[in-house]
Amino acid sequence: CAVGFDCVVYKSETVSKLLSSFFKEDKTKLSADAVVLMTEMLKVFVTEAAVRSQKQAESEDCNQVEIEHFEKILPQLVCDSVGSALLLF
Repeated sequence: CAVGFDCVVYKSETVSKLLSSFFKEDKTKLSADAVVLMTEMLKVFVTEAAVRSQKQAESEDCNQVEIEHFEKILPQLVCDSVGSALLLF
């Protein structure tokens, strides 16, 4: 594939384990559809974070994205992501 974010693969097993780590009860189950949905949402979130961080760095005339750029875009990204997720329901 061409260089870009479309080449990134998120393993369903990894996402499932990540989500399951937040369950309070061992008997809580996670459906395959939920894992697919969360995997796609994670991919979109990470891609958007990278793009916004890059734009922030460019706005500060920086050639390299640093953690500070990510920290600056994170609050609005979270707000936008929560708002978008609520629209799904």
